[in-house]
Amino acid sequence: MSISVVDNSSVAIDSDPHYENRVNLAAVFRMTARLDMHESVANHFSYAVSGDGSQFLINPIGRHFSNVRASELLLLDANDESTMDKPNAPDPTAWAIHGAMHRNVPQARCVLHVHPKFATVLASIEDDGLPPIDQNTMRYFNRVSLDTGFDGMGLGDEAERMTTTMGDNRVLIMGNHGVMVIGDTIAKAFDELYYFERACSTYITALMTGKPLRIVSDEVAEKTAQQWDHYINRTQYAEAHLSEVREILDREEPDYKL
Repeated sequence: MSISVVDNSSVAIDSDPHYENRVNLAAVFRMTARLDMHESVANHFSYAVSGDGSQFLINPIGRHFSNVRASELLLLDANDESTMDKPNAPDPTAWAIHGAMHRNVPQARCVLHVHPKFATVLASIEDDGLPPIDQNTMRYFNRVSLDTGFDGMGLGDEAERMTTTMGDNRVLIMGNHGVMVIGDTIAKAFDELYYFERACSTYITALMTGKPLRIVSDEVAEKTAQQWDHYINRTQYAEAHLSEVREILDREEPDYKL
């Protein structure tokens, strides 16, 4: 089996220097589908494989998350202006959003963009904050950016704008659109996405009860957020999460590695 690379040649999987990253990203696609955070054959994940972040892996156009295999991930160059003219061109919104992120935000090694149910609900209501009402929502206290300039489907100005709107945060609520999560590893980005959707689920469900929210103080929220930061950054928590995902897939969907 062969894989597409930047120069449109191919190499065997067993000699591909990016194979382990391909497997990790394919695993994240598969589990995201299982968690129902995907949307038809839309949405896209990418991971930078070059030192400057400009060369990155991304899903091919029209491929359902539950079918993505390691070998199918495209290897693109964010600075290659001819990308969309090539036979294996990605989805236009994928190229616009992820190309801009990898071109302009080198610390965004992994970029995950989806329209999951509860995060998208949060992106669609006027009161778009995420108050600290449980441990998961507290993880994101003062750590989420918001883009309110939606003017179309992630092409042109929106894509470039989001590279600055993200700031120093790891989560961007894309108003009227969805969510973008970044991380310095695939494992950390996936863990961030997983918990952000869980946090949004708790908050939106709490709103549905019609009861007053039990919001903790800023001091407690920040303390808890810092505990999260320390735990994620000082342990192998996110890596263990992804490792368990891969173990499940190895047992039930081993073709994701192909």
